[in-house]
Amino acid sequence: MVSRRGFLAGLAGAALIPSALRPPAAQASAPAAPFLLDAGETTLTLPGCRNPTTLWTYGGSWPAEIRLKRGEMAHLLLRNHLKDHTAIHWHGLRIPNAMDGVPYVTQQPVKNGEEFLYSFAPPDPGTFFFHPHCNTVEALGRGLAGAIIIEDPREDGLFDLDRTLVVKDWRVAGDGSYLSFMTDRGAARAGTFGTRRSINGATAPQIIAPCGARVRLRLLNVDVSRIMTLGAAGAEVSIIATDGNACPPFAITDWRLGPAMRVDLALVMPSKPGAQVEIQDTWGQEPFPLAHLVAEGAVIAPDRRPLALPKAELPVADLKSAETFTLSLQAGVSDPALDAWLKQNRFGDDALCRAERLFWAINNKAWPAMDMDKRPPPLAELKSGRSYVGEIVNHTQHPHPIHLHGHTFQVIASSKGPARGHWADTVLVAPDERVRIAFVAGEPGDWMLHCHIIEHQETGMMGYIRVV
Repeated sequence: MVSRRGFLAGLAGAALIPSALRPPAAQASAPAAPFLLDAGETTLTLPGCRNPTTLWTYGGSWPAEIRLKRGEMAHLLLRNHLKDHTAIHWHGLRIPNAMDGVPYVTQQPVKNGEEFLYSFAPPDPGTFFFHPHCNTVEALGRGLAGAIIIEDPREDGLFDLDRTLVVKDWRVAGDGSYLSFMTDRGAARAGTFGTRRSINGATAPQIIAPCGARVRLRLLNVDVSRIMTLGAAGAEVSIIATDGNACPPFAITDWRLGPAMRVDLALVMPSKPGAQVEIQDTWGQEPFPLAHLVAEGAVIAPDRRPLALPKAELPVADLKSAETFTLSLQAGVSDPALDAWLKQNRFGDDALCRAERLFWAINNKAWPAMDMDKRPPPLAELKSGRSYVGEIVNHTQHPHPIHLHGHTFQVIASSKGPARGHWADTVLVAPDERVRIAFVAGEPGDWMLHCHIIEHQETGMMGYIRVV
């Protein structure tokens, strides 16, 4: 039997961050050294393709992964080598509004050849990701996204293996060339789905783990459309964090993971060498494998601690004093004057942030309204530090994963059944469902709120909440 301490010592120093995203070697010990995020092109042969596909990436690797320490100031330098302007939104992180990465709202776009330095101290541990927030359907379609892991000393030694699984579909033909990233039919319905499924840019990985090892899998859905239903075979698998935030463990079975949502999974490997565990998307006629884990070697000494994370430390809303506001998700709401204006103003730098079609709205308002200087009024105006309940009502025939920037909320009620009260930054709202979320309004600023089926976002289902 191998001691757990001995096994963990063998993992010490393993490179978990792509070298392109580390601070420069000569400055590795200097806290102020920036992580370099070069947005540019690289090639990768995707599953089922004969030829390589040209991807947009950060640092020349896909998926990019950054690991930071909770509460420590980090500096991340975006250098844009792409033909289009860009920016980086840090999805799920509660950071200053000026660092939120929304062109024309929180910052000016970063043009070709320009740089932008993001500086923040992430307050919460967990699994998050980053991506652009303009021309998102193409940028994400070409792969411009990465995982950002915020580590917490309280979690040291809880798991023997910690692996990241980034799930994404690609709209490519068999020769590796891209198909249309968006279609009117898809945008007006459930989204335009990819033709090749991948995990970390390849087929489901095989992960070798010692018998009896405690394993943590960080599963991120960075796809633009796909909603997965999770399952597992070969072992009991629990969800221990939702959208990066610790929760009381519950079984993985039938958990729905929409675009931009994440879960951390925990399991103990079987004690028999050769035994396998499979993580699956069970939606459809046959389960789709997301990861294969294989037990090998001597059994690690058992650890009797629960498979759980330290409790999330987040501001809890006072439901007794909370004010309520409503967000109505709607289809088919369009303004003829806005439609005509969009057709006549399809060019220029800010045209990347506009759609040519409008199929969706929130509270009877479609985004954008005219140009970036004439955006619609906020969906709600809140006061920093006060408690609020948002009631999200889906009046459409399709589910919508609704994401609120800069805040982490609790899902406290659903018209479809009991709510877990889990923490999230993105909540999947089913057709005809009413979901109630509770949170404390954060830093002053304009914080975007939108559907993360990206075609819905880019054809109207986006707005913002103003905190004053």
